[in-house]
Amino acid sequence: MIDFDNQTKIDIDVSSLEIIKNELSSKDIELILVYNDEIQTLNKEHRNIDKATDVLSFPLEYDMPNMPLGSIVISVDFVEDKAKEYNHSFLDELTLLFIHGMLHLLGYDHEVDKGEHRKKEEELIKKYNLPNSLIVRNS
Repeated sequence: MIDFDNQTKIDIDVSSLEIIKNELSSKDIELILVYNDEIQTLNKEHRNIDKATDVLSFPLEYDMPNMPLGSIVISVDFVEDKAKEYNHSFLDELTLLFIHGMLHLLGYDHEVDKGEHRKKEEELIKKYNLPNSLIVRNS
């Protein structure tokens, strides 16, 4: 299950994200949608980077039965901007960032791995017929 906390004024149906989540993990997750100012605060607080970002993932440190996998925070400002920039829908961009965040919760880390994160993203992007913009901008 996705525990959805929408802190924005945008009406969003997360049922398609639930399908992807269920494919990747049986554990619950928390999905929080915010604006740039809030994600910038979180980014500064948790990563010591004082700027807004598109997505942050917060995996739970302990894997215990019935505990959620963790939390994903996504900036709707980034979603809107990138959807326009790459000429695709808000939901497509949200889904791309959700996949990126889910993979971080599952232990993938593009900053230190040997391409496993990117490879899994590409696989999911193709499977769910999503735009290749995330692959392009991360190459």
